[in-house]
Amino acid sequence: MSKKILLSGIQPSGKPHIGNYFGMIRQLLGQQDEYEVYALIVDYHAMKSVRNSKEMTENIKAVVLDYLALGLNPKKVTFFKQSDVSEHTELCWIFDTMITMPYLMRAHAFKDAQMKNKEIDVGTFNYPVLMAADILLYGPDLIPVGADQKQHVEIARDIAEKFNRTYGEGGQFFKLPEAMIMKDVAIVPGTDGRKMSKSYNNTIPLFAEYEEIKKCVMSIVTDSSEGIPKNVYAIHNLLRPASELLPLYESKAGKYKELKELLIEDLEKFIAPLRKRRKEFEKDLPKALAILKQGGEKAKKIAAKKMEEVREKIGVNVY
Repeated sequence: MSKKILLSGIQPSGKPHIGNYFGMIRQLLGQQDEYEVYALIVDYHAMKSVRNSKEMTENIKAVVLDYLALGLNPKKVTFFKQSDVSEHTELCWIFDTMITMPYLMRAHAFKDAQMKNKEIDVGTFNYPVLMAADILLYGPDLIPVGADQKQHVEIARDIAEKFNRTYGEGGQFFKLPEAMIMKDVAIVPGTDGRKMSKSYNNTIPLFAEYEEIKKCVMSIVTDSSEGIPKNVYAIHNLLRPASELLPLYESKAGKYKELKELLIEDLEKFIAPLRKRRKEFEKDLPKALAILKQGGEKAKKIAAKKMEEVREKIGVNVY
């Protein structure tokens, strides 16, 4: 029996942090044996926030190095970037002609931008349609998302169903993907107690050097009324089980400096091998980028075949 297909998008938007890893990256990497995985770097999506060509180039290279260092296996995963497969934007336009503006105005990202009185670009408005094209080209069964991103999969399903009704001649031309809500996704607190996020500037970088780890941990906010500093403990609990950690924290209640020093050492033990592996890949960047290019060539063949079928369905193939 063939494996189910799983597809996940990766934003090239800066350095990953331990919140990214324990939140989603670890789960994705753990699925590459069980599923046929497509992992795409969504560089065109990232253009909504990255408007500097040099920054974009460096971000894409960084994502390649990051994921290879973390254990992505190119023999098991089709790893590629969105811009290498022009069929994504072509299919997006076809979907654009079918989806109404009132429908897209219900999308969370658009409504959030409206509430904040932002000057909304067309990319933000159209984001879910391009995402639907990203998904539907490869016929995935599952899309791993957090609960807050489930709507994107629902929109892709709605678009697929509308295309199937309009052009599918009663059949299911586009497979309807299911949202795979990641259970037990860690909500990792940042150094200030809020959710760890680059936008809050409260992260611990996933490939940080020792001194950077030390600086980040020592800046973790603690409450003097707490015997056990909850933010320090929550981050430490990612690395050690509660059965081992809780007695240790109880025995050192109130000794925040000692507890932070223990966290620094455990983070260094966790990060050091990843950091070393990333530097090895960095020494041969052309080889790492060749992996991405090969993945793009494979994805391009699949997408091109599907788009030829789409063109046939919509009636533009006349030769």
